[in-house]
Amino acid sequence: MGQEYRESAIYAGSFDPITLGHLDLIRRAAQIFPRLIVAVAENSEKTPCFTIPQRLEMIREAVSAIPGVEVESFSGLLIDYAARKQVRVVIRGLRAISDFEYEFQMVLTNRKLSPGLETIFLMPGESYTYISSRMVKEIHFLGGDISAFVPPGVAAALRKLNDS
Repeated sequence: MGQEYRESAIYAGSFDPITLGHLDLIRRAAQIFPRLIVAVAENSEKTPCFTIPQRLEMIREAVSAIPGVEVESFSGLLIDYAARKQVRVVIRGLRAISDFEYEFQMVLTNRKLSPGLETIFLMPGESYTYISSRMVKEIHFLGGDISAFVPPGVAAALRKLNDS
């Protein structure tokens, strides 16, 4: 096993859009792993607000000052993507007990399919535990101020959606 293999992790999600809670987890994970891949999942079952290129651009802008963070997209199974990237650690966020059941099922499934893939759970800071992309979009589209929940570039991109 090479050094890069041991010192890398993937933080995967739809990030539609990226929130300050996501960024908190990215910062925490980047302090543990010298190489962190933020991987935007292409999910055909969801109808996103932003395209993959738009999400990649927003994330890259938001993480530009965090050393060792790479941003890219992937499709298919996360276990296959991790194998291609030679990464054996996945970072997942837990905001509340309600996240646990779904995440637990995913970990056990991934472990069955790829026994060498480990998952590390990180909890966001207390001020971010209630933030979700879904909540941000709902507040925005109902006319609320989302500036306390997302990076400035995301707030601007959501305003642009309203203008188009």
